Amino acid sequence: MRHLREARGLTQAQLARTVGIPRATWANVESGAANPTLAVLDRVAAAFQVSLEELVAEPRAEARHYPRGTLPEKLRGPVRVRKLLPDPIPGTDIDRFELPPRSRMVGVPHTPGTREYLTCESGEIVLVASGERYSLGAGDVVVFRGDQRHSYDNPGAKVAVAYSIVLIARA
Repeated sequence: MRHLREARGLTQAQLARTVGIPRATWANVESGAANPTLAVLDRVAAAFQVSLEELVAEPRAEARHYPRGTLPEKLRGPVRVRKLLPDPIPGTDIDRFELPPRSRMVGVPHTPGTREYLTCESGEIVLVASGERYSLGAGDVVVFRGDQRHSYDNPGAKVAVAYSIVLIARA
């Protein structure tokens, strides 16, 4: 439980409040010194957003390898869009774009207040956001409102690669 708590950047006091037990009781549960009821374990599992089985099982390895091609990938027209991380981060989308030569992808506006960070790894990307045009080369970054109309173009003769990080505003 300590590993789950620390991985989420939470304190014992925060989790104790969420679960509805005193902090000292949480410390005993976390250290294994307590014998919590099934109801308490169920609330702990819910707070961590894991199953009860995962909560009480032996800890798994702290690392997991995801070979190329195992993360979700889709084609949006000619553009290959791949998730960069295997686990979702609430309110965040992180994708890798591969734009073939002279290709274009129209972005989908997100909820109001959303911010998008686009960085070009290789090739050239032209971003059009809210009527403004930005030309990105390798290493360049543009931050823009992701709730506006936008598109990504590769005007070059070679594949362009970009990364998009979208911080979705809560509606």
